[in-house]
Amino acid sequence: MREIVLDTETTGLDPATGDRIVEIGAVELFNHLPTGRTYHQYLNPQRSMPHEAFEVHGLGDDFLRDKPLFAAVAADFLTFIADAQLVIHNAAFDMKFLNAELTRAGHAPLLNSRATDTLLIARRKFPGSPASLDALCRRFGVDNSGREKHGALLDSEILAEVYLELVGGRQPDFGLSPEQQRSSREADQTEIWRPRPRPIPLALRVTPEESAAHAAFVIKIGDTAIWLKR
Repeated sequence: MREIVLDTETTGLDPATGDRIVEIGAVELFNHLPTGRTYHQYLNPQRSMPHEAFEVHGLGDDFLRDKPLFAAVAADFLTFIADAQLVIHNAAFDMKFLNAELTRAGHAPLLNSRATDTLLIARRKFPGSPASLDALCRRFGVDNSGREKHGALLDSEILAEVYLELVGGRQPDFGLSPEQQRSSREADQTEIWRPRPRPIPLALRVTPEESAAHAAFVIKIGDTAIWLKR
């Protein structure tokens, strides 16, 4: 199963009011394992960068001025994602921007059903708990120390780790060849585990004071104490 973990940075919150994508980052997973293939592209939004957006990602007008337009890279982007399922944190936001840019460039929009939303997964799995990417990094112990500002490729790499934690991480047989998997199954069938007595009994952990207190408690209960019926 091929999946693309994806993130975008934009000039604002709504493409309907003229906001544009300025960065796309994506990481390829196959059977929930990173393949090492990534996609990363800065884009010229053909408009000035609002101060509020600059504070989020640090991408300014001077830096983006010589970057390509989305229309020039749309085909390469679509080739990279192909028919893979997209994994996005707050998918509705990124999908509306991607589809606005694709439509503007003359391409068909992406189906929203292609997006797996890790924000929704986290809210279902941990109801009432913070579900931001940073909060999930803290929950799962994912290193996000390099995330001083938002960056599409870095955020995609971090999200890939978070996503694998959300869905249960690697399966125990990942990376095994068919021969190794068969040997493992045969070993499971030939060596059946059964409980065995400890070779050395555990040391008694009850103190004399605790034993005396328990004995007094049993006497207080009388003949109905369950400890007297063994």
